[in-house]
Amino acid sequence: MKPPLVPLATLLGRELRNVKVEKPFVKFGQAALAKKGEDYFLIKPDCERVPGNPETSFSVFAIFDGHNGISAAIFAKENLLGNVLSAIPQGINREEWLQALPRALVAGFVKTDIEFQQKGETSGTTVTFVVIDGWTVTVASVGDSRCILDTQGGVVSLLTVDHRLEENAEERERVTASGGEVGRLNVFGGNEVGPLRCWPGGLCLSRSIGDTDVGEFIVPIPHVKQVKLSNSGGRLIIASDGIWDALSSDMAAKSCRGLPAELAAKLVVKEALRSRGLKDDTTCLVVDIIPSDQPVLPSTPMKKQNALSSFLFGKRSQTSTNKTTNKLSAVGVVEELFEEGSAMLAERLGKDFPINTNSGLFKCAVCQVDQPPAEGLTVNSGPFFSPASKPWEGPFLCTNCRKKKDAMEGKRSSRPTVLA
Repeated sequence: MKPPLVPLATLLGRELRNVKVEKPFVKFGQAALAKKGEDYFLIKPDCERVPGNPETSFSVFAIFDGHNGISAAIFAKENLLGNVLSAIPQGINREEWLQALPRALVAGFVKTDIEFQQKGETSGTTVTFVVIDGWTVTVASVGDSRCILDTQGGVVSLLTVDHRLEENAEERERVTASGGEVGRLNVFGGNEVGPLRCWPGGLCLSRSIGDTDVGEFIVPIPHVKQVKLSNSGGRLIIASDGIWDALSSDMAAKSCRGLPAELAAKLVVKEALRSRGLKDDTTCLVVDIIPSDQPVLPSTPMKKQNALSSFLFGKRSQTSTNKTTNKLSAVGVVEELFEEGSAMLAERLGKDFPINTNSGLFKCAVCQVDQPPAEGLTVNSGPFFSPASKPWEGPFLCTNCRKKKDAMEGKRSSRPTVLA
């Protein structure tokens, strides 16, 4: 008998999967001008999934734009990465690690927020946090700092979502549904001035880390997007709002094309300063993901964004289901692997809850602390502060994290106990 015929597409797919693609070079530059001194950044190009094994390397770049002081920005810079990595299971391979990363980012952001609020300080910070592993880029963000991707062909794509109340109708609806009020500042005579703010507190943002003195409807749950670049590479521009209040995404990308990352970051800051002046802290990171056989990222002319660009960077649904795809990347295509922006913790953490088979303890999905099931909230029990008819559908949470969860959903206040 003749062996069954195999479709050509299947054979090509097998070949593509068997081809070993060299990891790209990651080159970066940074530039900043200070007005208030509340911007901080993190550059860690030499992280390892398995300590001591350079084959498991990945890079982290982040911007922290503080407000009402610098404490939250500094705390997030020093603790967020460790909290994210502690939420990723040990002993898994690279693909499993990348799949676990979006949920770990959510847990890490929430844990960092809880830990900072326990200090009793009132500052807050935006965060744009970027993890690069090979050709895969994962971005988590709260606030109004931004990360854009400039790929070959001049197609500029936004990898973050703006959490300014002025710009985001969905967030305005969420804040009011959770018990907050949204409005402008009232001045003498009843006139309203300035951007939309949430009250109490008067913050212009709906998501941040810190901000202990405002309502719990200001949540630390990040928007997360994960994409895979083709082997032609791309450029990331990560910057605080001092850049984006002066330049559009296209303007920022166009201003530095064809230049090395270090010079590119300086030119973006210079262009923002020329356009608007120094009215806020202005910080920019430029990160080039470059094929290993090319010394620099090649420059390409700007192309008009049209139906073709939509094909090159296909937007997927942001619902909590059907977030992943197994399509293969092709030259010139950016493959979207994951995107989710919900502020509901149950939708972001999934429904599984690991148990330590040796001790019978459950591990909290946020803070990673082991607790007996009776002392926490499991998928099978109703929440303490919600009707029993609406059971919690997420993973196991310890006592402190379940209080935080309910508070973020407007069910009760979880004002922290200040630690001495």
